Amino acid sequence: MKYCNMLVLPVLLLMIIGMSSCVRDYICQCEVKYSGQPGLPDSSVKSYPVRDTKKKAKAICEQNSFSAEDGEIKTEETCRLY
Repeated sequence: MKYCNMLVLPVLLLMIIGMSSCVRDYICQCEVKYSGQPGLPDSSVKSYPVRDTKKKAKAICEQNSFSAEDGEIKTEETCRLY
């Protein structure tokens, strides 16, 4: 009986650790591209830190992606988690 109890505690501990979400530091990089007319700025990259679980960090990062059009000028920002 003692042997069984000695195994239960480590197994439960491993299950709890495995089921918990790991919060980590990630980098969200957003590339901004302009098109439609000559003389527009070159592409640029913005980076910022995101601290959360990988799934939530990815959602936070990717929700910053967008595209917009103002006349002939098109702006596209694509964000990815690293």
